[in-house]
Amino acid sequence: MRVFIVHAHHEPTSFNGALTREAVAALTSAGDEVVVSDLYAMGFDPVSDRRNFLTAADPERLQQQDEEIHASKHNSYVPALQAEMDKLLWCDTLIFQFPMWWFGLPAILKGWVDRVFTVGRAYGGGRWFDRGVLTGKRAMCSLTTGSPYPRFSQNGINGPITSALFPIHHGILQFVGFTVIEPFVVHAPSRLSEEERAAQLARYRKYVLGLASAPTLVGPKTADYDQHLVLKSPPRS
Repeated sequence: MRVFIVHAHHEPTSFNGALTREAVAALTSAGDEVVVSDLYAMGFDPVSDRRNFLTAADPERLQQQDEEIHASKHNSYVPALQAEMDKLLWCDTLIFQFPMWWFGLPAILKGWVDRVFTVGRAYGGGRWFDRGVLTGKRAMCSLTTGSPYPRFSQNGINGPITSALFPIHHGILQFVGFTVIEPFVVHAPSRLSEEERAAQLARYRKYVLGLASAPTLVGPKTADYDQHLVLKSPPRS
């Protein structure tokens, strides 16, 4: 199995760093191939604009999707982006490793998505969800939260963690065709003892070694939707 980890934490000694190291060690020891993009260490630029492209479809006015279509057709993305796109196509499984900030992705990781998941390379022309470009590949979010679990429970003030992750799972990963693995979440690692953190790392090692058969989230089937992408037979109220 070929695994691509996009790591988004600025501190190498963080628990996110420990999770990535644990995954790399476990997967490589099992004979899997692993590539890591450590976004902060790379100095990855998260701003998506003309700096993405070596050419211009319209040098007078920037229409992002038109430029992405042009660059996809002419292979004219800047080398830093082309390298990330190549990793994305190479992998069987993608892992986003990040701390949840403001109920979402850190800006550097969101910017990576903005710049790498482009029209013509990750989606476009009706290629989305179960007809997506990346259909057949798996993806997973591995993350930490600042709040303990009860706050992310059904009755917690933050609501279920699955609700917070829906824009990532559905709007990003499933949208481009990934089968999304249930997330791996460590709540408030800074509040855990050394023994508890070690137990979480052991739990993650076991989790990543089972990625190929790990439980997945249900995604939409495009055949169930009409030409307006509305359910043909909506559930009865």
